[in-house]
Amino acid sequence: FAKATSAQYADLAEMYVADDNYAPGTVVEFGGEYEITITTINHSTAVAGIISTNPSYLMNSCQEGTHVLPVALTGRVPCQVLGPVKKGDVLISSNIPGVAQRIGANWQPGCTVGKALESIEFNEIKIIEVAVGRL
Repeated sequence: FAKATSAQYADLAEMYVADDNYAPGTVVEFGGEYEITITTINHSTAVAGIISTNPSYLMNSCQEGTHVLPVALTGRVPCQVLGPVKKGDVLISSNIPGVAQRIGANWQPGCTVGKALESIEFNEIKIIEVAVGRL
């Protein structure tokens, strides 16, 4: 028996133990002292996702630890992004901690964060909506 449902928020997230209390919109990767840590290099293939703001569905909600944070696995979430980017650009980690950027020539499988749902015209960091899990 199936039933249609709806959600007020826009992403599916899973809880992970982090090295610190990162703000929503921060790009994180697997590694560090615990399960996830902030990204610090271009095109990281260890990228885990983006810290969610208010997930519609939260998996592993009983995870224990000092800094347990929701990482968006699919859906749309705000993210810190270095411009310029256009809607639809594939985003990857940058060398600015926790910030995504437009994909470059160093692309490798597993390094993508999501796709930009908004544009940034200039070389500046803004929080924009990103579609995670649609690559």
